[in-house]
Amino acid sequence: MRTMTVLVGLLLAGPAMAQLQDTQEYLQRMDADGDGKVSPDEYLQWMLYAFDRMDRNGNGVLEPDEQPGGRGKPITREEQRQVILARFARQDANGDGFLSARELMAPPR
Repeated sequence: MRTMTVLVGLLLAGPAMAQLQDTQEYLQRMDADGDGKVSPDEYLQWMLYAFDRMDRNGNGVLEPDEQPGGRGKPITREEQRQVILARFARQDANGDGFLSARELMAPPR
């Protein structure tokens, strides 16, 4: 089920990424404070947007009928938040607590 949680986060983020022209533009979209790097909070905000859009009834849980394919274990927003933070930590190759453009666009670790 964790795989489904990860896929849920990527599902709607993917179309947003596909519309962007290059790595720098993607970084700029996520980098709310404009410091040239993505913090955990900025990453969470970007990635939880997908969860919030899919949560049609607004109860903080993706029910099976709100998930891709209409099936799966219910996923809470907090569970999704933890998955996103773990993904962030894995992508932060240099361990500085931020994602650079290179780390952001690297294949999932």
